[in-house]
Amino acid sequence: MTEIIQTLQERLKSLKPREVVEFLVLNPDIISSTYNGTTLTCNDTQCIYRGYKNWLDLAHTLHCKMLTPKVVDECFICMRYEKLDKESSFHKNITDKEEKYGENSIFGEIHKNEEASFIYSYIQALENVHVNKRKRILNLGINSGDEFAVIASLAENFQELELVGVDYCASAIATAKERFSDKSNVSFYVGDINELEKLDLGDFDLIISIGTLQSSSLQYNKILMSIVQNQLKKEGAMILGFPNCRWVDGEMLYGARVKNYSFSEMGLLYKDVVFAKKYLQQKKFRVTITGKDYIFVTATSIRRN
Repeated sequence: MTEIIQTLQERLKSLKPREVVEFLVLNPDIISSTYNGTTLTCNDTQCIYRGYKNWLDLAHTLHCKMLTPKVVDECFICMRYEKLDKESSFHKNITDKEEKYGENSIFGEIHKNEEASFIYSYIQALENVHVNKRKRILNLGINSGDEFAVIASLAENFQELELVGVDYCASAIATAKERFSDKSNVSFYVGDINELEKLDLGDFDLIISIGTLQSSSLQYNKILMSIVQNQLKKEGAMILGFPNCRWVDGEMLYGARVKNYSFSEMGLLYKDVVFAKKYLQQKKFRVTITGKDYIFVTATSIRRN
């Protein structure tokens, strides 16, 4: 695999975005229940077995999209990687702060609910906090309302819940309002999380914030403590989602990245996750950490009345 990575890296340097590199590999479907690296013989040729997940992981690691492989014969397939355009990313969007996440932005083209690793972990978090029992739910950084759409599909008593979404992006909030226009129990506000008290929203049984509290415009530690102390009921619950991925040219690539690094560096992510866990535990919450491309910190109160 070391040789494969080095060879592909050199080949990709000479390719333009959207160009394709092809190479022959052993057909992963030729055998089952076999670990990567196992040596197999097919038609008198010795080959090393590697599964499709391995090839998909490699494609994303090399900033490529894995295209549909072509079957060559009973032993081999033609693996095809399309080089991604690194400039086609909302992370590099140079529009103003608000519209970077607006209705017509690159971010607006992202659909997290269709990403298996995200939606599975988010649903798991909602189940862990018993979302049906949380009468008042606040989402900070709601954007166009994706997280509420999941709750609407899961909660059997959805009409009995009160959902409130806040975001600083006016066009995203407009989209969310239109999306839930037939739901009288759902409301949205344009507002700055730094100044939540101005909205006078009251307190909540469940607070959700995904991919928002780490914003450079927020003092993460300070704002998290303020939300827990002022907006979350003592017997409430919290779901925090931390992106451990980047959105590039239509693909969700694993691994958080910070400025001045050309590779994934997750020190800041882990620092923020650990702070949330320790602080919430101090406030008498049971805390779990789950997820992959998004890390979810899920907290439920263990206070006794």
